[in-house]
Amino acid sequence: MVRLEREAQQQRHGRAAASREAGGITYATIDLTEADYRAFYVSFANGALWPLLHFRLGLVAYSGEDYEAYRAVNRRFAQALAPLLRPDDLIWVHDYHLIPLAEALRDLGVHNRLGFFLHTPFVPPALLQALPRAGELLGALCAFDLVGFHTLTYRNAFLDCVREILGVRADSQGRLMYRGRASRAIVDPVGIDAPNFAAGAAQAAQGIEARQLRESLPPGRQLAIGAERLDYSKGLTNRFEAFARLLTKFPEHRRHISLLQIAARSREDLGDYQRLRRELDRIVGEVNGRFSEFDWVPLRYMTRAVRRSTLAGFFRMARLGVVTPLRDGMNLVAKEYVAAQDPADPGVLILSRFAGAAEEMAEALLVNPYDADEITEAMHAGLCMSMEERVERWRALRARVWKTSAARYSQVFLGYLADVRPPIRAAS
Repeated sequence: MVRLEREAQQQRHGRAAASREAGGITYATIDLTEADYRAFYVSFANGALWPLLHFRLGLVAYSGEDYEAYRAVNRRFAQALAPLLRPDDLIWVHDYHLIPLAEALRDLGVHNRLGFFLHTPFVPPALLQALPRAGELLGALCAFDLVGFHTLTYRNAFLDCVREILGVRADSQGRLMYRGRASRAIVDPVGIDAPNFAAGAAQAAQGIEARQLRESLPPGRQLAIGAERLDYSKGLTNRFEAFARLLTKFPEHRRHISLLQIAARSREDLGDYQRLRRELDRIVGEVNGRFSEFDWVPLRYMTRAVRRSTLAGFFRMARLGVVTPLRDGMNLVAKEYVAAQDPADPGVLILSRFAGAAEEMAEALLVNPYDADEITEAMHAGLCMSMEERVERWRALRARVWKTSAARYSQVFLGYLADVRPPIRAAS
């Protein structure tokens, strides 16, 4: 009875995790207070780290109190996790919210192999150093045995920061030694389950939602589609401006193309996101007011989420997939668009060169997302592209999307983590 009361008290104070089973998986969770959520998640993780890692220094809002709360919440996670671990467990931590977790676990005496994967870009030293106490966070990352990145560019930026800020040089394999602990940085592109997504897209394209969308597009009219969270990193204002320029510069596309933009609302308690939503509402009204006809609305815009299966069917229907983030860590939407296409009549992917996926997808129409004119020209090229060229580009993209699968991503990372080796010491 005393033990049960103590466990209940620990859970109420966040020092122990509540566990449950579902689908053969054990989940352990802890509660955060409203103040913890605000400081850890809203203010520091998404108000400071997110804009920094997306090269938006002007949007970084740093507070020392929020930083300390971020570290404190990570310590709470560590305190809840440590008692659950077995000696041979591999620990795989994901994303910028949990950068200090390995250091907190090490402080508790955890010796398990610890891996971390960053889902965002990583910035070069000149940008990282703009964040107060950046060296502490960088050192905390080095407490992981393995640090994974989606692209070679991100990995190199991390190693440059380690060299310039911490004074530590890695060897040619990304291995380094910091404060007596070995760490290694690797490149491991994230993928999707392409065969299943493709099968689901083919099925969904015959479903009721796709049929309703198809019926809203009279014969001869094409669909362009964009789908992502409502976020300033996604380049939506530039995308809408480019679409308006398409209708102005190439009037032959008027009444023949509609852009469906799905932008599910997110982080609505941050002022930057509230302002972005108001700006997008304004632009959509201007574009549709200027170009709409009684039987044609050029820009269809919705801010509620759409089921992934439904979205797959929409992707299959779309002649253009428009994926133009200003900066994006991975962008799996680009891979999903490719996987969803009809092999006999594939669409054209327009992709920002600053999306992580761009390093694998050279056959897309790569654009500078800051240049609305360049996006406009790519839209025009995609709409005018011959069937032969569309098929050729899609087949090359398909081969890469099928190769860098979600299963391969997991196998590669866990394989490296299970085989962690001490680094070759390099001169500092």
